[in-house]
Amino acid sequence: MKPMTVFVSGATGQQGGALARVLCERGHRVRALTREPDSPAAQELRRLGIEVARGDFEDPESVIRAARNADAAFAVGTPYEEGPDAEVRQGRELVEALEEAAVPYIVYSSVANADLETGIPHFESKARVERHLAFLGVPYSIVAPVFFMENFRSPAFVSALRDGKLAMALSPHRPLGMIAVEDVATFTALAIERRSEFEGKRIDIGADELSGTEAAGILADASGRRIAYEEIQRDGLNADWAKNEWFSRERYKFDAPRLRREYPEVPWRTLREWAAAQDWSVLTAAAASPGAEPKQG
Repeated sequence: MKPMTVFVSGATGQQGGALARVLCERGHRVRALTREPDSPAAQELRRLGIEVARGDFEDPESVIRAARNADAAFAVGTPYEEGPDAEVRQGRELVEALEEAAVPYIVYSSVANADLETGIPHFESKARVERHLAFLGVPYSIVAPVFFMENFRSPAFVSALRDGKLAMALSPHRPLGMIAVEDVATFTALAIERRSEFEGKRIDIGADELSGTEAAGILADASGRRIAYEEIQRDGLNADWAKNEWFSRERYKFDAPRLRREYPEVPWRTLREWAAAQDWSVLTAAAASPGAEPKQG
Protein backbone atom coordinates (compact mmCIF):
# COMPACT_ATOMS: atom_id res chain seq x y z
CA MET A 1 0.00 0.00 0.00
CA LYS A 2 0.99 3.67 -0.31
CA PRO A 3 3.34 4.75 2.51
CA MET A 4 1.69 6.84 5.22
CA THR A 5 3.02 9.36 7.71
CA VAL A 6 2.00 8.15 11.15
CA PHE A 7 2.31 10.05 14.42
CA VAL A 8 3.07 7.66 17.30
CA SER A 9 2.79 8.77 20.93
CA GLY A 10 4.59 6.90 23.69
CA ALA A 11 7.14 5.84 21.11
CA THR A 12 9.92 5.15 23.60
CA GLY A 13 7.61 2.93 25.64
CA GLN A 14 7.05 -0.75 24.96
CA GLN A 15 3.74 -0.48 23.10
CA GLY A 16 4.45 2.68 21.12
CA GLY A 17 7.98 1.55 20.38
CA ALA A 18 6.81 -1.81 19.06
CA LEU A 19 4.27 -0.08 16.81
CA ALA A 20 6.85 2.42 15.53
CA ARG A 21 9.15 -0.44 14.54
CA VAL A 22 6.37 -2.41 12.83
CA LEU A 23 5.22 0.62 10.85
CA CYS A 24 8.78 1.40 9.82
CA GLU A 25 9.29 -2.20 8.66
CA ARG A 26 6.11 -1.90 6.58
CA GLY A 27 7.50 1.13 4.75
CA HIS A 28 5.67 3.94 6.53
CA ARG A 29 7.11 7.24 7.71
CA VAL A 30 6.92 7.39 11.48
CA ARG A 31 6.99 10.52 13.58
CA ALA A 32 7.66 9.42 17.16
CA LEU A 33 6.71 11.63 20.10
CA THR A 34 8.71 11.37 23.31
CA ARG A 35 9.52 13.50 26.34
CA GLU A 36 13.10 12.21 26.21
CA PRO A 37 14.45 12.54 22.65
CA ASP A 38 18.02 11.87 23.79
CA SER A 39 17.23 8.61 25.59
CA PRO A 40 18.72 5.30 24.36
CA ALA A 41 15.26 4.20 23.20
CA ALA A 42 14.88 7.39 21.12
CA GLN A 43 18.35 6.95 19.66
CA GLU A 44 17.45 3.41 18.62
CA LEU A 45 14.36 4.73 16.82
CA ARG A 46 16.53 7.19 14.91
CA ARG A 47 18.86 4.37 13.86
CA LEU A 48 15.84 2.75 12.25
CA GLY A 49 15.12 5.91 10.28
CA ILE A 50 12.26 7.08 12.49
CA GLU A 51 11.79 10.81 13.05
CA VAL A 52 11.84 11.64 16.77
CA ALA A 53 10.03 14.71 18.06
CA ARG A 54 10.16 16.15 21.56
CA GLY A 55 6.72 16.56 23.08
CA ASP A 56 4.59 16.23 26.18
CA PHE A 57 0.86 15.62 26.57
CA GLU A 58 0.81 18.50 29.08
CA ASP A 59 2.13 20.78 26.31
CA PRO A 60 -0.51 20.60 23.55
CA GLU A 61 1.45 22.87 21.22
CA SER A 62 4.32 20.38 21.13
CA VAL A 63 1.89 17.62 20.12
CA ILE A 64 0.24 19.81 17.48
CA ARG A 65 3.63 20.65 15.92
CA ALA A 66 4.67 17.01 15.82
CA ALA A 67 1.35 15.73 14.46
CA ARG A 68 0.74 18.23 11.66
CA ASN A 69 0.40 16.67 8.20
CA ALA A 70 0.26 13.14 9.59
CA ASP A 71 -2.11 10.73 7.83
CA ALA A 72 -2.98 8.96 11.08
CA ALA A 73 -2.07 9.00 14.76
CA PHE A 74 -1.63 6.42 17.49
CA ALA A 75 -2.65 7.62 20.96
CA VAL A 76 -1.73 5.83 24.16
CA GLY A 77 -1.55 6.86 27.81
CA THR A 78 -0.63 5.34 31.14
CA PRO A 79 -2.03 5.55 34.69
CA TYR A 80 1.17 4.14 36.18
CA GLU A 81 3.15 7.38 36.39
CA GLU A 82 0.72 9.88 37.90
CA GLY A 83 -2.49 7.89 38.39
CA PRO A 84 -5.78 7.34 36.53
CA ASP A 85 -6.99 10.94 36.86
CA ALA A 86 -3.81 12.18 35.20
CA GLU A 87 -4.27 9.59 32.45
CA VAL A 88 -7.74 10.99 31.74
CA ARG A 89 -6.51 14.59 31.68
CA GLN A 90 -3.51 13.81 29.51
CA GLY A 91 -5.52 11.55 27.21
CA ARG A 92 -8.10 14.25 26.60
CA GLU A 93 -5.39 16.83 25.96
CA LEU A 94 -3.66 14.45 23.54
CA VAL A 95 -6.70 13.70 21.38
CA GLU A 96 -7.75 17.37 21.43
CA ALA A 97 -4.27 18.33 20.21
CA LEU A 98 -4.49 15.73 17.46
CA GLU A 99 -7.85 17.19 16.43
CA GLU A 100 -6.32 20.67 16.42
CA ALA A 101 -3.49 19.37 14.23
CA ALA A 102 -6.13 18.16 11.76
CA VAL A 103 -5.03 14.52 11.94
CA PRO A 104 -7.70 12.73 9.88
CA TYR A 105 -7.74 9.43 11.81
CA ILE A 106 -6.81 8.39 15.35
CA VAL A 107 -6.23 4.87 16.68
CA TYR A 108 -6.50 4.86 20.47
CA SER A 109 -5.01 2.11 22.65
CA SER A 110 -7.38 1.21 25.47
CA VAL A 111 -7.85 -2.00 27.46
CA ALA A 112 -10.18 -4.91 26.76
CA ASN A 113 -13.63 -4.55 28.33
CA ALA A 114 -13.04 -0.99 29.53
CA ASP A 115 -16.50 -0.26 28.11
CA LEU A 116 -18.18 -2.68 30.56
CA GLU A 117 -18.05 -0.48 33.69
CA THR A 118 -15.69 -2.79 35.55
CA GLY A 119 -14.87 -0.27 38.28
CA ILE A 120 -11.16 -1.02 37.86
CA PRO A 121 -9.40 2.38 38.03
CA HIS A 122 -7.22 2.13 34.93
CA PHE A 123 -10.04 0.56 32.92
CA GLU A 124 -12.34 3.43 33.86
CA SER A 125 -9.73 6.08 33.00
CA LYS A 126 -9.33 4.66 29.50
CA ALA A 127 -13.11 4.44 29.09
CA ARG A 128 -13.37 8.14 29.89
CA VAL A 129 -10.78 8.98 27.21
CA GLU A 130 -12.68 6.76 24.75
CA ARG A 131 -15.89 8.68 25.41
CA HIS A 132 -14.12 12.01 24.97
CA LEU A 133 -12.65 10.84 21.67
CA ALA A 134 -16.13 9.87 20.46
CA PHE A 135 -17.49 13.25 21.63
CA LEU A 136 -14.92 15.12 19.54
CA GLY A 137 -16.22 13.49 16.38
CA VAL A 138 -12.78 12.80 14.93
CA PRO A 139 -12.64 9.59 12.87
CA TYR A 140 -11.14 6.94 15.14
CA SER A 141 -10.89 3.29 16.08
CA ILE A 142 -10.05 1.66 19.40
CA VAL A 143 -7.69 -1.27 19.89
CA ALA A 144 -8.28 -2.81 23.31
CA PRO A 145 -5.79 -5.51 24.35
CA VAL A 146 -5.92 -7.81 27.37
CA PHE A 147 -3.09 -8.51 29.84
CA PHE A 148 0.38 -8.21 28.29
CA MET A 149 2.55 -11.34 28.42
CA GLU A 150 5.52 -9.00 28.84
CA ASN A 151 4.30 -8.27 32.35
CA PHE A 152 5.78 -11.62 33.37
CA ARG A 153 9.20 -10.08 32.71
CA SER A 154 8.51 -6.91 34.70
CA PRO A 155 10.54 -6.33 37.90
CA ALA A 156 7.78 -7.26 40.35
CA PHE A 157 6.96 -10.53 38.59
CA VAL A 158 10.63 -11.44 38.07
CA SER A 159 11.35 -10.91 41.76
CA ALA A 160 8.69 -13.48 42.68
CA LEU A 161 9.63 -15.85 39.84
CA ARG A 162 13.20 -15.97 41.17
CA ASP A 163 11.68 -17.34 44.37
CA GLY A 164 9.76 -19.94 42.40
CA LYS A 165 6.40 -18.17 42.54
CA LEU A 166 4.04 -16.73 39.98
CA ALA A 167 2.22 -14.35 42.30
CA MET A 168 -1.03 -12.70 41.24
CA ALA A 169 -4.15 -11.36 42.89
CA LEU A 170 -6.37 -13.90 41.16
CA SER A 171 -7.79 -17.30 42.03
CA PRO A 172 -5.48 -20.08 40.75
CA HIS A 173 -8.17 -21.31 38.36
CA ARG A 174 -9.52 -17.96 37.13
CA PRO A 175 -8.79 -17.67 33.36
CA LEU A 176 -6.83 -14.61 32.30
CA GLY A 177 -6.64 -13.36 28.72
CA MET A 178 -3.13 -12.58 27.48
CA ILE A 179 -1.39 -11.15 24.44
CA ALA A 180 2.17 -10.32 23.34
CA VAL A 181 3.01 -6.66 22.77
CA GLU A 182 4.39 -7.41 19.31
CA ASP A 183 1.02 -8.87 18.32
CA VAL A 184 -0.75 -5.77 19.62
CA ALA A 185 1.60 -3.67 17.47
CA THR A 186 0.94 -5.75 14.36
CA PHE A 187 -2.83 -5.56 14.85
CA THR A 188 -2.65 -1.82 15.51
CA ALA A 189 -0.69 -1.35 12.29
CA LEU A 190 -3.54 -3.07 10.43
CA ALA A 191 -6.04 -0.71 12.08
CA ILE A 192 -3.96 2.25 10.89
CA GLU A 193 -3.47 0.96 7.35
CA ARG A 194 -7.04 -0.26 6.81
CA ARG A 195 -8.99 2.74 8.01
CA SER A 196 -12.13 1.98 6.02
CA GLU A 197 -12.35 -1.44 7.69
CA PHE A 198 -11.63 -0.32 11.25
CA GLU A 199 -13.01 3.21 11.54
CA GLY A 200 -15.67 3.53 14.23
CA LYS A 201 -14.92 0.10 15.68
CA ARG A 202 -13.80 -0.91 19.15
CA ILE A 203 -12.05 -4.29 19.10
CA ASP A 204 -11.01 -6.27 22.18
CA ILE A 205 -7.96 -8.37 21.32
CA GLY A 206 -6.25 -11.31 23.00
CA ALA A 207 -4.37 -14.42 21.90
CA ASP A 208 -4.45 -16.86 24.81
CA GLU A 209 -6.44 -17.53 27.98
CA LEU A 210 -4.96 -19.46 30.88
CA SER A 211 -5.38 -19.85 34.61
CA GLY A 212 -2.59 -18.82 36.95
CA THR A 213 -1.74 -22.47 37.56
CA GLU A 214 -1.48 -23.14 33.82
CA ALA A 215 0.63 -20.03 33.26
CA ALA A 216 3.01 -21.03 36.07
CA GLY A 217 3.52 -24.42 34.45
CA ILE A 218 4.31 -22.86 31.07
CA LEU A 219 6.78 -20.38 32.59
CA ALA A 220 8.41 -23.24 34.51
CA ASP A 221 8.83 -25.25 31.30
CA ALA A 222 10.27 -22.27 29.42
CA SER A 223 12.68 -21.18 32.15
CA GLY A 224 13.71 -24.63 33.38
CA ARG A 225 12.87 -23.61 36.94
CA ARG A 226 10.31 -24.81 39.44
CA ILE A 227 7.51 -22.24 39.54
CA ALA A 228 4.26 -22.59 41.45
CA TYR A 229 1.26 -20.31 41.38
CA GLU A 230 0.50 -18.25 44.48
CA GLU A 231 -2.66 -16.23 45.00
CA ILE A 232 -1.93 -13.06 46.94
CA GLN A 233 -4.08 -10.43 48.62
CA ARG A 234 -5.75 -7.84 46.43
CA ASP A 235 -3.70 -5.07 48.04
CA GLY A 236 -0.50 -6.77 46.92
CA LEU A 237 1.24 -7.32 43.59
CA ASN A 238 -0.69 -6.22 40.46
CA ALA A 239 -3.62 -5.25 42.69
CA ASP A 240 -4.66 -2.25 40.58
CA TRP A 241 -6.59 -4.33 38.08
CA ALA A 242 -7.82 -6.81 40.70
CA LYS A 243 -8.70 -4.50 43.58
CA ASN A 244 -12.44 -4.88 43.09
CA GLU A 245 -14.60 -7.92 42.52
CA TRP A 246 -14.81 -7.81 38.73
CA PHE A 247 -12.01 -10.30 38.11
CA SER A 248 -13.29 -12.59 40.82
CA ARG A 249 -16.54 -13.13 38.92
CA GLU A 250 -15.71 -12.15 35.33
CA ARG A 251 -13.06 -12.82 32.71
CA TYR A 252 -11.83 -10.81 29.75
CA LYS A 253 -14.32 -11.05 26.91
CA PHE A 254 -12.63 -11.43 23.53
CA ASP A 255 -13.03 -13.79 20.60
CA ALA A 256 -9.64 -15.38 19.89
CA PRO A 257 -10.89 -17.81 17.19
CA ARG A 258 -12.52 -14.95 15.26
CA LEU A 259 -9.40 -12.79 15.57
CA ARG A 260 -7.21 -15.59 14.21
CA ARG A 261 -9.65 -16.22 11.38
CA GLU A 262 -10.17 -12.60 10.34
CA TYR A 263 -6.63 -11.28 10.92
CA PRO A 264 -4.20 -14.05 9.92
CA GLU A 265 -1.46 -11.43 9.41
CA VAL A 266 -1.05 -11.33 13.21
CA PRO A 267 0.93 -14.22 14.77
CA TRP A 268 -1.40 -14.38 17.82
CA ARG A 269 1.29 -16.07 19.92
CA THR A 270 0.21 -18.34 22.75
CA LEU A 271 1.90 -17.90 26.12
CA ARG A 272 3.87 -21.08 25.46
CA GLU A 273 5.15 -19.71 22.15
CA TRP A 274 5.98 -16.33 23.65
CA ALA A 275 7.70 -17.78 26.72
CA ALA A 276 9.81 -20.17 24.63
CA ALA A 277 11.26 -17.18 22.76
CA GLN A 278 12.30 -15.26 25.89
CA ASP A 279 15.67 -15.19 27.63
CA TRP A 280 14.93 -16.35 31.17
CA SER A 281 18.53 -16.05 32.41
CA VAL A 282 17.26 -12.99 34.27
CA LEU A 283 15.78 -15.41 36.82
CA THR A 284 19.22 -16.68 37.74
CA ALA A 285 20.99 -13.29 37.71
CA ALA A 286 20.22 -11.92 41.16
CA ALA A 287 21.54 -8.46 40.41
CA ALA A 288 19.97 -8.16 36.99
CA SER A 289 17.01 -5.97 36.28
CA PRO A 290 14.71 -6.62 33.30
CA GLY A 291 13.67 -3.01 33.09
CA ALA A 292 10.23 -1.53 33.03
CA GLU A 293 7.57 -3.32 31.06
CA PRO A 294 3.99 -2.45 30.17
CA LYS A 295 1.22 -3.11 32.65
CA GLN A 296 -1.76 -3.47 30.41
CA GLY A 297 -4.80 -5.39 31.57
